[in-house]
Amino acid sequence: MSEHTIKATSRNVEGKGASRRLRHAASIPAIVYGGKSEPMPIQLDHEKIWLASQHEWFYASILDLDIEGKVEKVLLRDMQRHPYKQLILHLDFQRVDAKQAIRVAVPLHFLNEDASPAGKAADVVVTHELNEVQISCLPKDLPEFIEVDLADLTLGQTIHLSEIKLPKGVEVPELKLGKEHDVAVVVARAGRVEIEETAVAADEPAEVPAAKVEKDDE
Repeated sequence: MSEHTIKATSRNVEGKGASRRLRHAASIPAIVYGGKSEPMPIQLDHEKIWLASQHEWFYASILDLDIEGKVEKVLLRDMQRHPYKQLILHLDFQRVDAKQAIRVAVPLHFLNEDASPAGKAADVVVTHELNEVQISCLPKDLPEFIEVDLADLTLGQTIHLSEIKLPKGVEVPELKLGKEHDVAVVVARAGRVEIEETAVAADEPAEVPAAKVEKDDE
C-alpha cells in the first residue's frame, strides 16, 4: 500500500454561501467523518486535488489527510463534480480504523491480453465484463489495484470472480452470497459469431402489427 498525502485546512463557516465563496477562491469544501471524532468541515486546494483525482490511487487508497499538521487516515467516499465544467464541488472523506475491515471498490488491471492465444487470434473478441471489484480487508492490506493475468486466455474461456488471484488478507464479500454471484470478469468469444448474429438480426423483417378490423354495426 503506497502512501499519499493530501493537505487540507479546517473551516468554521458552513452553508451554501460559504461553499460558493470557497469555490470562487479555487478551494473545495469537504467533510471528514467517521470514527470516534465528530464530523469536521475542511477545505482543500482545487488544483492539487484535481491533479490527484486523475490517478486511480485517489479513489482506492488510504490517504494521509494532513489537516494543519494533524494527519488522519481516510478514504474518499464521495465526490461531487460540476455537470460540465472541470470542477470538483465537494468531497467526503471517511476516517479508517487500522483494526477494522473496510469495503472498497478497487480497479482491475488486465495483463498479457495481447500475448494470450485469444488476444493473438484475429477472430476472437475479449470482453472485460468488470473493471473494478468490491473487496474487504484491513486498511494495511488495501491494494491500489488487483492484477488479472490473461496470458493463458483461450477462445471460449470465461474467467469468473472466484478465479481472480487476490492479495493476502483480501476477500470478495460478494462471493459469500452464493454461486450466482460468481460473475464473469473476462470472456473470450468468437468475433465471427457475433458478426453473423448481428447480420441475421438485421436481415430479419420487422414485425408488422396486424391490421385492426372494424365491424359495422349490424
